Amino acid sequence: MSLFSLDGKVAVITGSSRGIGKAIAQRMAEAGARVVISSRKADACESVAAEINAAHGEGRAVAIPANISSKSELKFLVDEATRQLGAIDVVVCNAASNPYYGPMAGIEDDQFRKILENNVIANHWLINFTVPQMIARRGGAIIIVSSIGGLRGSSVIGAYNISKAADFQLARNLAVEYGPHNVRVNCIAPGLIKTDFARALWDNPETLARATATTPLRRIGEPDEIAGAAVFLASQAGSFMTGQALVVDGGATI
Repeated sequence: MSLFSLDGKVAVITGSSRGIGKAIAQRMAEAGARVVISSRKADACESVAAEINAAHGEGRAVAIPANISSKSELKFLVDEATRQLGAIDVVVCNAASNPYYGPMAGIEDDQFRKILENNVIANHWLINFTVPQMIARRGGAIIIVSSIGGLRGSSVIGAYNISKAADFQLARNLAVEYGPHNVRVNCIAPGLIKTDFARALWDNPETLARATATTPLRRIGEPDEIAGAAVFLASQAGSFMTGQALVVDGGATI
């Protein structure tokens, strides 16, 4: 069996109707997993699930919409995924929010709260709902999609970066707690990726030129270039890795 095989595994991926989450779902399905497509909009989830089923066979993907800001909807996501596909082996906390661009002095309390709640606390909720079944089976992989923003400051996306730094620590702490049960928790820290979510950072040619000028690969990344890291962390290939932040940024942070 390939080190990167996910045959027989069930993976739940939030924010998987587009961008990085969609790419992760597609590649995990290609590696053999049955995947749960989840985001706020049901029609977008159904479309991606249909696309994956057409490529890999009926039943390979199911759509279960959920808003990460709702604790009850995340509980439903886990319960319904388990009901439809069986025990969950992999959770990818990919969905996030960033409603504010600008210096920290200008952010409203509700904006700061939303960033922290959706990017940190919602991950905590989803993991807590899923991990008991992983502990019971003595195996599981949890992946949090963080950002290289959590490794440095910014005058534009400071609050977002604070939340992503917190995700690194969430992974470290949960890795300590769940490691004795053979449940691994890691982060992926993408650099600038060409997604709708990050459009404000790459859509302007001048902004893009500044972002790539000091990046060794001289370009931004594509969603599919993050998916391979997720497959690695979910599979046997990553079986001795936990509590880490895997940076995938074209060399930007070096």
